[in-house]
Amino acid sequence: MPATGAGPVTLKIIKEKTTTNRIWEIDLFRGVAILLMVTFHFLYDLAEFFHLPLDYQQGLIYYTGKGAVILFILVAGISSLFTASNLRRGVKIFLWGFVIYLVVETVIPGSNIIFGILQFLGTSMILAPLFMGLPSPVLTVLGALILLAGRYTGTLTWPHNWLAWLGLVRGDFFSVDYYPLCPWLGVFLWGMSLGKTFYSSRQSLFPHSLLPFHPLGRSLQFLGRHSLTIYLVHQPVILLLLYLFFLAVK
Repeated sequence: MPATGAGPVTLKIIKEKTTTNRIWEIDLFRGVAILLMVTFHFLYDLAEFFHLPLDYQQGLIYYTGKGAVILFILVAGISSLFTASNLRRGVKIFLWGFVIYLVVETVIPGSNIIFGILQFLGTSMILAPLFMGLPSPVLTVLGALILLAGRYTGTLTWPHNWLAWLGLVRGDFFSVDYYPLCPWLGVFLWGMSLGKTFYSSRQSLFPHSLLPFHPLGRSLQFLGRHSLTIYLVHQPVILLLLYLFFLAVK
């Protein structure tokens, strides 16, 4: 009886076409952000849990972490233009952020992750359709205004924390991971503006053959494609490995 499905050759062609049609430099940038984030959290864990004299609140370590976050948000803003399922993706990522809050609060009571990076990204994706129709210059200006407003809201003391997601908190507010919409939505809108400017055709700006540093570039691209999974598991893995290392060297 003749075969009725796609044969191996057809499936290979479809797979290669799908891979080629991906905007590879977006995966690459997301992979760089993952690498920076893992580096920051590795150094943070050494300082916070194993008491090495590393200052992660300023200097190179601090900017490594902030660089990872800014790159993540910019890429998320760009990527929001490539899908019609921002609501579904946003809800999924927001809920994962809530799961992380519950797990961390259970394991390390009082640590608090109030409106952390995943909750921020999820909310921004949910809101993204509201800004889709705006041209790139308007998104750029609006993003700048939100960033400037964040400088103002950061100086205010609010009587409660119910508006923490906007950047309005009480004086005693504490969260180990906190990215309110004001100012960080401004960075997300800048990402959308970049996407409208450079990726209106939803195609890579560069031939896939130009993928830099072939082995390293491919590795970063892989990290970028699996960024959510890596984000969810990297901290337990880092802590376990560090625990085993320091246990072995005692």
